[in-house]
Amino acid sequence: MEYSIRELSELAGVSARTLRYYDQIGLLKPSRTNVAGYRFYGKSELELLQQILFYRERGLELDEIAATLYQKDFDVRLALQEHLVELEQQKQRMENLILNIRHTLASMKGEYEMKDKERFEGFKKNMIAENEKNYGTEIREKYGNETVDASNKRMMNMTEEQYETFTKLGNQIITELEAAVTAQEPADGPAAQAIVQHHKDWLCMTSKNYTPEMHQGLGLMYVADQRFTDYYDKNVTGCAAFLSDAITHWAPLIP
Repeated sequence: MEYSIRELSELAGVSARTLRYYDQIGLLKPSRTNVAGYRFYGKSELELLQQILFYRERGLELDEIAATLYQKDFDVRLALQEHLVELEQQKQRMENLILNIRHTLASMKGEYEMKDKERFEGFKKNMIAENEKNYGTEIREKYGNETVDASNKRMMNMTEEQYETFTKLGNQIITELEAAVTAQEPADGPAAQAIVQHHKDWLCMTSKNYTPEMHQGLGLMYVADQRFTDYYDKNVTGCAAFLSDAITHWAPLIP
């Protein structure tokens, strides 16, 4: 079956203007254009549009979607499986927060006795799930399932105060990193030493098996894996490299 641009717009819930733009940038070309200039789309274009909308829902930019869809080895079935995993993880994160809110409201009404620890379980579960999704494979390969599972368990067992300290310290490290890189501080200087100390303290909150070697290994991963680099360089380029160099220098020297 063939669809005009108006029919596809109504079917997919995407404006005709958007479809024309996708055509203009080469993201979604119509199967044919008649002599009057009207665009028509077939089954393959419908499947491609579905993939575009899935990737948009997952937060990818259009240039990232194009790079993914037009790979020579792009597999629609594999892409659908990835979408399913991602959406199920999003669903679980939402369910964690919904349950937390329901318990909080019930507690406020006197219908449920909510323990202080429960108030932050949803957030901690989501943090663990996000870390597993983004870095789980690499971390587990490097340090083993037992170490990672123990770290996750320590996270879940944090008190309200410990969790708040953990979160604030993580944000503080980012702020200090960005300030040090902006000021062009040396990686072997006192500002870097303070950052590495804070980073060690932050790691030790979820790991009881800290070693300088483990710390240095993480530092190297921050520059070897683009996902880590993107996280630390989100606002100021060079933060991941600075942190890696600082850890390499200071980790063996900090008691």
